Amino acid sequence: MAKLAFLGLGVMGYPMAGHLVTKGHHSVTVYNRTKAKAEAWVSEFGGSTAATPAEAARGADIVFACVGNDNDLRSITTGPDGAFHGMAAGAMFVDHTTASATIARDLHGIAAGQGLGFLDAPVSGGQAGAQAGRLTVMVGGSDADFAKAVEPMGCFGANISHIGGPGSGQLAKMVNQICIAGVVQGLAEALHFAEANGLDVATVIGAISKGAAQSWQMENRWKTMTERKFDFGFAVDWMRKDLGICLDQGRASAAPLPLTALVDQFYADVQAKGGKRWDTSSLITLR
Repeated sequence: MAKLAFLGLGVMGYPMAGHLVTKGHHSVTVYNRTKAKAEAWVSEFGGSTAATPAEAARGADIVFACVGNDNDLRSITTGPDGAFHGMAAGAMFVDHTTASATIARDLHGIAAGQGLGFLDAPVSGGQAGAQAGRLTVMVGGSDADFAKAVEPMGCFGANISHIGGPGSGQLAKMVNQICIAGVVQGLAEALHFAEANGLDVATVIGAISKGAAQSWQMENRWKTMTERKFDFGFAVDWMRKDLGICLDQGRASAAPLPLTALVDQFYADVQAKGGKRWDTSSLITLR
């Protein structure tokens, strides 16, 4: 049993931290910007709360984090009360935030200078995957650091892949989001096309869903999309944040992303309709 900390108890972090206790039987100290959420987590899972990331990290073998963006991540690591100020040499920081490859590499360098391990390890699978402990984890960092952290990550990850060196996990997550954006847009267009041409959508999906058109999005979202229900997954606000990271990286690496840029603008249109917190399948509302 390891002594662990978890920073950030949002819709992903809350169940992920819980699995470290229920499946891994680890001792976990949690920190959350909203104190009431941390207290609720302790009431449910045990462990303890900390007033700052540095306090949570003190004495921890591994510090996990899942926060909102680059700025949040920098604040909880190198900010005045950041975790890096409380961690001892030899400890490990594992970041599950979807952030830029640039900050992952920066923090890896800072951590190495303090004798700390660092992995960028964004996840895919959404809230349902986090609650079920069935997330996909894409990891960037050294072989040695990966070997130290892979077992506890298995408490909430069903598919854990070491992609490469620092920043590689974040780059892999960008690939993931680029793929999702294109698939959801294609599915939205296809469903609207079927509706506009008087087809029974359920019958059509039954016919095509076992062939080349099959996708996770089709299997899990076609029905809710046709019912115009959009509270089953990743919010549009967060998708636009992720696609912004993809587009920035695409420009920096001379890898054009014209389809991704187009779908990002479609999501901006969804936001303008009041759909900031709708899930990503809400692209069908633009048809």
